[in-house]
Amino acid sequence: MLHAGLTGNIASGKSSAARMFAELGAHVIDADSVAHELLASTTRTFQRIVDAFGPAVVGPDGEIDRRELGRIVFSEEDKRKLLNSLMHPDVGREIMRRIVVLEQSGSGGVVIVDAALMIETGGYKMYDRLIVVRCDPALQVARLIGRDGMTEKEARARMESQMPVEEKLKFAHYVIDTNGTMKQTRDQVERIYRDLLLTALDPQQP
Repeated sequence: MLHAGLTGNIASGKSSAARMFAELGAHVIDADSVAHELLASTTRTFQRIVDAFGPAVVGPDGEIDRRELGRIVFSEEDKRKLLNSLMHPDVGREIMRRIVVLEQSGSGGVVIVDAALMIETGGYKMYDRLIVVRCDPALQVARLIGRDGMTEKEARARMESQMPVEEKLKFAHYVIDTNGTMKQTRDQVERIYRDLLLTALDPQQP
């Protein structure tokens, strides 16, 4: 089984690309979904987050208020680094556990791990291939305003908190540009997926 990483900055179209890979038959593991599960009140991760950030990050339902936690960590770099240090080891272990389960089940083909901070954490080194999704910054802002109801200031603050995509592109084996239509994005995804399948059959090819 070939292991590929999929990354990109906020509102770049990464989730849409991941969905397209899944529709084509790839085994997609979403790191954000894994993190969401690990934040459940029954987990050790939950308790570490509450110990670090206080009861204010717990909502009326007794679960982590992700919006409030996001507001805190995206306004202070030290707190963002603290959250990452608490979350990423647990997320990484769970992702690897799921990959092992897939391989032990006899699944072949391609597993794609969708994670926003894959390069920042060094996690990209675990994968055979790396795919970076990008789009113009103005389009990211428009998506964040329209999709998440952010102000332009909030959108730009989120974007500026991440590694510039130009730096991420230096690590990429493949790049998906989402400035165009959904069909244009899907054409790129299909082309990359065909190449990944060929690589899975012949891992020795460059």
